[in-house]
Amino acid sequence: MTEIKEFAARFLNTTASHIFLTGKAGTGKTTFLKNLASVTHKNFIVVAPTGIAALNAGGVTIHSQFLFPPAIFIPDRFLPSNLSENSRIINGNILARQHPLNSARKKVLRSIDLLVIDEVSMLRADLLDAMDYRLKAARGNFSQSFGGVQLLFIGDLFQLPPVVRSDEQALMSQYYQSPWFYEAHALKHNKPVYLELDKIFRQSNPVFIDLLNNLRNNVATPEDIDLLNKHYQSSGQVAQQQEVITLTTHNYKADQLNMQALKNLQASSHFFDAFIEGDFPENMYPVLPQLELKEGAQIMFTRNDVSVDKKYFNGKLATVKTIEDDEVWVELAETRELYLLSRERWENKKYTVHVTTQVLEEEVIGSFEQYPVKLAWAITVHKSQGLTFDKAIIDVASAFADGQVYVALSRLRSLEGLVLSERIHAKAISTDIQVAAFTKEHHQPQKLATTVQEKQQHYLQEVLEKTFNFNGLLKEIHFINTQKDNADRLENPTMKPVLTQVADALATENSNTEKFRNQLRLLLHQQSHEQLLERIHKGSTYYRQLIVNQIKLLLEHSRMMQNQKRVKTYVSQLQELDLAFTKKLEEIDTASLLVEGILNNIVPIDFTQTRNRLKEERKQWVDKLEPVTEKKSKPKRKSKTGNEKSTYDITLEYFKKGMKAEAIAAERGLVLSTIEGHLAKAVEIARLDIFEFMQPAEVEEISAALAGLPQPVTSKNLYDQLNGKYAYGKLRAVMAYAGSRVGDA
Repeated sequence: MTEIKEFAARFLNTTASHIFLTGKAGTGKTTFLKNLASVTHKNFIVVAPTGIAALNAGGVTIHSQFLFPPAIFIPDRFLPSNLSENSRIINGNILARQHPLNSARKKVLRSIDLLVIDEVSMLRADLLDAMDYRLKAARGNFSQSFGGVQLLFIGDLFQLPPVVRSDEQALMSQYYQSPWFYEAHALKHNKPVYLELDKIFRQSNPVFIDLLNNLRNNVATPEDIDLLNKHYQSSGQVAQQQEVITLTTHNYKADQLNMQALKNLQASSHFFDAFIEGDFPENMYPVLPQLELKEGAQIMFTRNDVSVDKKYFNGKLATVKTIEDDEVWVELAETRELYLLSRERWENKKYTVHVTTQVLEEEVIGSFEQYPVKLAWAITVHKSQGLTFDKAIIDVASAFADGQVYVALSRLRSLEGLVLSERIHAKAISTDIQVAAFTKEHHQPQKLATTVQEKQQHYLQEVLEKTFNFNGLLKEIHFINTQKDNADRLENPTMKPVLTQVADALATENSNTEKFRNQLRLLLHQQSHEQLLERIHKGSTYYRQLIVNQIKLLLEHSRMMQNQKRVKTYVSQLQELDLAFTKKLEEIDTASLLVEGILNNIVPIDFTQTRNRLKEERKQWVDKLEPVTEKKSKPKRKSKTGNEKSTYDITLEYFKKGMKAEAIAAERGLVLSTIEGHLAKAVEIARLDIFEFMQPAEVEEISAALAGLPQPVTSKNLYDQLNGKYAYGKLRAVMAYAGSRVGDA
């Protein structure tokens, strides 16, 4: 890695400070992200603002990880009073009540030390504030930004900006000076350290690099414009170009160029369908699910060749030569080499915490297999981000967003590959003034050495204070114990409640841990490093056994509770508490290594052996637990015909007897949404009148929203239109009701 990349990795590992890693196009930001797992000891996940960005980054979307509805987040306890009924506005209270995090996602957010956000130029400030709220709530830490999680922002603000619709602009401006992520309230008192990668790998010509820098910084000279316009060609000349892609500003232009060029080919069309398995949403499709190709079609690869041969890269052009059945041979641009296309696999994943080991893992939940190519006579500037071209026709006369001209030109390796279909005028070149001011204020490389020393000292203090402090665990136990439904959950009424036992064991050590932290604080201040490490080692040995004893007690208690009635929420809380204790044990186990590594400037620190030991220990603890005798299941109900009743039939039977949906859910041990789904099905097949299930006002409101949406409508469209006011069961019931009325008419 270059010097600044090494510095970035060191800063990341030895401080808790948020970091903004930026750099011009082609400086290796993506490479740094791909290598991150090998240069940090911290537990991290990767998120991005869009599905394609998440796929390219090897992560997940922000909305899926944090369960956000499509809405503006207001960083205020109270919503504006002048909102319309259809306003998609949320705040922390609405997120907590109407869109709560499920246990699985909460565990993930509690298990991480670091959150990586890629393509941060597209991240809006309000979305970042919503993430701040979620992390604080999930981790029970409202005193630190993002609940104490370190953030690594990766991206280039001089590229395409976040999207703010015209109807959102007025409301956004009431809370933010601009939509850029750095305006988030969560960063006001904890600003990220600005690190800029300085070596450009895509271009090597100093004249071209200087020109791009001038465009980026909004200081393009008349000489720069003249140099660019020397590459202008007339429409006739452009039409003669071969093996070249056009970069244009609007989707419709790119689509028209591609469709017309394909239509002009005399060869027959061949269609290739993608193989899609599991959960792989449309907004993440890396290429078309049905690819139409003809012999003679110009295509572009959308992935890098990871094989030894490395025949192609993301953005490499080729021409389809022959198609026979599923065999597609293409001729690679420039080299003229023939290459047989093969399907590639993209995976959609989610982050989970393993129930036994409590280790953060990636779980593949869907896949998409298709040829990694798309028609490539044209592409939008927006979709060209991250691509590299040897040659391109640039059509940016209609540039409408800051940075579009810069992004388009910076895709090229050299000026020799530039063809302008329209002359560029100075007025088409623009950079956001606020971004330029932000960069000028925060890009201060001369201060980084001093900054890292200060941040490291603060981080060491924070590690020692946090590791040997059990107040957070006590707070969680207290919260669980105060829940009304969790009172007196005892296996043996003669013994003290398990959580009380655990809390007492920790509380007894409060005085000792406070004295111990004071000792560590003093030794750190005196720079008595040898004594400091010795005390940490001894303290870790003592407190480790304390935490291990409590984990074993919690595991046994959780195992005993799993077959009890109506304790699903309580068992989930016990599992979250188990995760918190295991995280504390990991902190204790790695404290000596972490402090020694920072003091001796040895990073990244290898925690592999320590974490593997803990992982194996947990497996052993779980394996040694006494198996719990499973409850005998009740015999399935029989219908009058003697056939087994379905779960749907049982729900409907209860409902017909006068029980409300909430009562049925409690009786059957199911969630309310499942019961409402059963009732919606009954409405759909005419076994239940909708007005027995729902209030007329509810039906009327949902019907009105349904009528206002363009067809065809999905329940997800309707859910978003109503800002999550109604659960999917009721939405599907009204959709079925509306459909039957149309049929009757």
